[in-house]
Amino acid sequence: MPLEDIRAGRIKKLERLKALSREAYPASVKRTFLIGDVVAGFSALADNKKEISVVGRLMAWREHGGATFGDIRDGSGTIQLYFSKDDLRGTYDEAVELVDIGDFLEITGVAYVTKHGEPTIKVSEWRIISKSLRPLPEKWHGLQDEEEKFRKRYLDILFDEKTRDLIFKRATFWNAVRKFHLERGFVEVETPVLEITTGGADAEPFKTHHNALDLDLYLRISAGELWQKRLLVAGLEKTFEIGRIFRNEGMSAEHLQDYTQCEAYWAYSDYKDMYKFLCECYQYAAEATFGTQKFHIKDFDIDLAGEWPLIDYAEEIKKQTGIDIWQAQSSDILDKLRELKADIDPRANMGRLIDALWKHCRKHIGGPAILINEPKIISPLAKVSRENPKVTERFHFIIAGSELGQGYSELNDPIDQAERFAMQQKLRDAGDKEAQMADSEFVEALEYGMPPASGHGFSERVFSFLMDRHVRETQIFPLMRPSTAAQNQNSKIKMQNDNLKFKIL
Repeated sequence: MPLEDIRAGRIKKLERLKALSREAYPASVKRTFLIGDVVAGFSALADNKKEISVVGRLMAWREHGGATFGDIRDGSGTIQLYFSKDDLRGTYDEAVELVDIGDFLEITGVAYVTKHGEPTIKVSEWRIISKSLRPLPEKWHGLQDEEEKFRKRYLDILFDEKTRDLIFKRATFWNAVRKFHLERGFVEVETPVLEITTGGADAEPFKTHHNALDLDLYLRISAGELWQKRLLVAGLEKTFEIGRIFRNEGMSAEHLQDYTQCEAYWAYSDYKDMYKFLCECYQYAAEATFGTQKFHIKDFDIDLAGEWPLIDYAEEIKKQTGIDIWQAQSSDILDKLRELKADIDPRANMGRLIDALWKHCRKHIGGPAILINEPKIISPLAKVSRENPKVTERFHFIIAGSELGQGYSELNDPIDQAERFAMQQKLRDAGDKEAQMADSEFVEALEYGMPPASGHGFSERVFSFLMDRHVRETQIFPLMRPSTAAQNQNSKIKMQNDNLKFKIL
């Protein structure tokens, strides 16, 4: 039956409910037990024959002559219902006429076991507490189209236990990350999402406009890096934030435009302290969420336990490609990238070329491993190494061929920072939209003095990798382009609602 006809039929049932003085969308309900608790304590409830009340969504409806069976589900479990003409008298026919699969019901009755041994609630009273106007997907198959699953995520969650379990795992993961930081003395903070200048990453931002201030602004591209460093200036020694960040860049199996990220800053520590801390954080969160340190990700078997090996940036590139980045010219690197069939803009600056070469190499590293000694040219916010002025005290975590988290000894020399901002601004002026913006107010804050510190940042990609799933699949509601069919359907339904709403009233 076409959707329009089904909706029209269910709207007629709304009219019938109104005629019977039955509310279809009441504000409150009677609930004495969760369904999961009924199932767990069913024997005792069946023995004392005391009436109980549950609420939930009707997931199945089976008529058998003078009786009807249904399955009702809430967030804790599912149980069978038994509607009998003898028990319900006049309201039985109303239930058969007005109730549809997908409706939310309030049920009162007693626990009893059917002759087939099925734990059941024998219904003495029923009430629709939310009438569904659209039919649910077919019970045994749910949504089959992958795009449709993302567009109607609520239905995918309703029918797919794996998707539902993913949501709880995601919550457990971030709660574990939060707990790990809090137990080690970090203060959770919130920093601005709207910024005059973006900072803390190399990325193209989203632009917006503040009407009240008549000011063009950007959505942040880091979880408050430059703001949290201001808090170090202010005397807070350990801060962290878990929040949403936005980058106006391409989409892939590993990258989205808006996602959750954790960043932390720790005074009087360096990058070595931080990579030890963050390694323990990953191990802690993995154990709390999945109960293991061992994972199969992409084509790699990963074990997060134990101490992770260190990989030197330049040595690894030379080992895999034969290119010595300290001696090579940009043309040498560009020729090698072409030979490797890597994606690169031939007009890219030296930093971007070296980064592209590294990104080719990292795909072959399973890890977990800790990448160190990243060149200064591509690390504008990190401190220069005490052993080698050409590299910075920065690290990346390499897992299954990707960078899943990073950190560094933070730059706290205001003159050096101003010079690096100036260099980044030249790159922006030359057309590099991902180069960092100069932030004079941040430099001013540094001039008041910021203690030696380290910082880290990692995104929800860590969780998606541990799940071994596309990052879009592990978001609860990923951003989707509206489908043409959906827009057309919405237009039709709007017309129907305009025609029917006065009848309901």
